[in-house]
Amino acid sequence: MLQHLIGKFLEHLTHERNMSPHTLRNYASDLAQFREYLCSIEKRSDVDVKIIDRLTIREWMAGLHNDHKKASIARKLASLRTFFQFLIREGVVEINPAKLVATPKIERKLPNHLSMEDAVRFIDTPDTNTDLGRRDRAIIEFLYATGIRVGELVNINLKDIDFRERLVRVTGKRKKQRIVPFHEHALQALMHYLAETRPAFLNNAPVSNRDNNAVFLNYQGTRITTRSIGRMIDKYILRCSDIHDISPHSLRHTFATHLLDQGADLRDIQELLGHALLSTTQIYTQVSMEKMIAVFDKAHPKA
Repeated sequence: MLQHLIGKFLEHLTHERNMSPHTLRNYASDLAQFREYLCSIEKRSDVDVKIIDRLTIREWMAGLHNDHKKASIARKLASLRTFFQFLIREGVVEINPAKLVATPKIERKLPNHLSMEDAVRFIDTPDTNTDLGRRDRAIIEFLYATGIRVGELVNINLKDIDFRERLVRVTGKRKKQRIVPFHEHALQALMHYLAETRPAFLNNAPVSNRDNNAVFLNYQGTRITTRSIGRMIDKYILRCSDIHDISPHSLRHTFATHLLDQGADLRDIQELLGHALLSTTQIYTQVSMEKMIAVFDKAHPKA
């Protein structure tokens, strides 16, 4: 039955493909939603996977359009495609009906990023005379210096950092590791936090709860979470009145856009960001092109 097969599939993603917890939650949510839809139309507590065809999937997707964005619907379809590929491998079904359904066309939204001036101003916002300010400054500086994902940053351990060479070993999607350099400003902010703040945070936790390996801690002496960093970024955005629509991930976009503006090779940026495909990185060329056109229109006397 479908529920059992979904469980086997999620175990496969966990143990054989090393999917991140975030990706696993998305797969579990998408497949559970699809199963609930099937159970409601069949009026049963569970259904046979072999009754599912492309028309069933198309009807489900059609019902999602009122409450979901096209990008969300496309992700749900991708989840079904991966699920059915697993079932083919297991010999449960012979064809993948989700592959016969067209993916909704999505307008590719250009990533939000800060100008160089705003980036400098935003990084300077935390009050480095306080423990939390020193930690927050180190986090923001490090995100902008490396372009790593927030989920990658929270998982960094002390052993992952080469302070002499200014390099950090990052574990990205599907446990793929890469080495990313960072600059002197990030090193100084990091050293101030490690020397003056991190020991105090560790002392706030009982010995049994302390995370002695994690680089970035919360006030209770345990590893900081991505949600905490999101709240922290939002707090500092409010202090920069003319900066809007910026998230922790926007610092990654800012890193890539600024490197490209300064002449960095696109393939080098791809390597630093940990993108599997160059096409993923190429969106930043569009950002830079739009900026160049805006400068032209403003500066050229005939524009």
